[in-house]
Amino acid sequence: MSIAVKNIGKRFGNFVALDNVSLDFPTGELTALLGPSGCGKTTLLRLIAGLEQPDQGQVILDGEDASQRDVRERQVGFVFQHYALFRHMSVFDNIAFGLRVKPRALRPSKEEIHDKVMRLLSLVQLDWLADRYPSQLSGGQRQRIALARALAVEPRVLLLDEPFGALDANVRKELRRWLRRLHDELHVTSIFVTHDQEEALEVADRVVLMNHGKVEQVGAPDEVYNHPASPFVYGFLGNVNLFHGRVHEGVLAAGDAELSVPDHSHARDALGVGYVRPHELDIEPFTPDGEGIVAVLKRSHAIGPLAQLELERSDGGGQIEAVLPAERFAQLKLHAGATVLVKPKRVRVFLEEAA
Repeated sequence: MSIAVKNIGKRFGNFVALDNVSLDFPTGELTALLGPSGCGKTTLLRLIAGLEQPDQGQVILDGEDASQRDVRERQVGFVFQHYALFRHMSVFDNIAFGLRVKPRALRPSKEEIHDKVMRLLSLVQLDWLADRYPSQLSGGQRQRIALARALAVEPRVLLLDEPFGALDANVRKELRRWLRRLHDELHVTSIFVTHDQEEALEVADRVVLMNHGKVEQVGAPDEVYNHPASPFVYGFLGNVNLFHGRVHEGVLAAGDAELSVPDHSHARDALGVGYVRPHELDIEPFTPDGEGIVAVLKRSHAIGPLAQLELERSDGGGQIEAVLPAERFAQLKLHAGATVLVKPKRVRVFLEEAA
């Protein structure tokens, strides 16, 4: 099922949750709505599900306006953060419910229902809780049962709001991989909300970055990470070092540092900010005639394949965070207090205003 929203607007009192948002969700894709709390991503999901009504605009399902269509008519499976289970039913019966109420011609046999429910319970690592009731489960366990129940009926659209937020890191990673594998098998059009950029980049076919009720950027995970369209996207998708200065004829002057930015060769004394991710920096021992940003190593953490370095710029320009392969860091034989040269391998500059 294809999904689209056109010119959607939604307010809660004076708060603008969604501001004229238009998006297409192609059939069979897994899309992540990513952004900080309050950016409008959950509101958008609830509008698609039919749990909220827009103040303006349309929700289009398979080319038809579904804005006034009842929740049950939209053929969606959804798992929200506080999605309630049936309290009077066991875990097994909660998951089996959607299968048992199917029309007789489409209803699986008792044996098929049993096998499917037990497979889902095993998948979410709760097969030992089949006979328990929701009141006997932790919040994380209830969330996993809600996810299993939504998936049991193989919906045409799957909507998930922070589905793994209540789970510990190891289970969350396992369920992420499982969701991706399940999607590759079933190709159900899916939209999930998250504020975890690692989760979005790992799982989704496309990522929609949202901020203050607007869409900042839409693209494949590698596209939005490697080619951010705005300072917000750059800052939200992982750590980044900022170099404030002036851009003139392809050079960003930031304190004592001069960084080549050929994409801005036509700029004339414009205010700008250079964005450099920690892994886009190289480190070399300081030499008086060497080129680079002079900095002092304050702290290093080199456990595992990567070394994380905290450095202080010698010109008073603030801290720099760098990430190096552990082998490279070992070769440098650096210690706290050592003076080094920091060399950006890639700089992305956003101009602010002409001076």
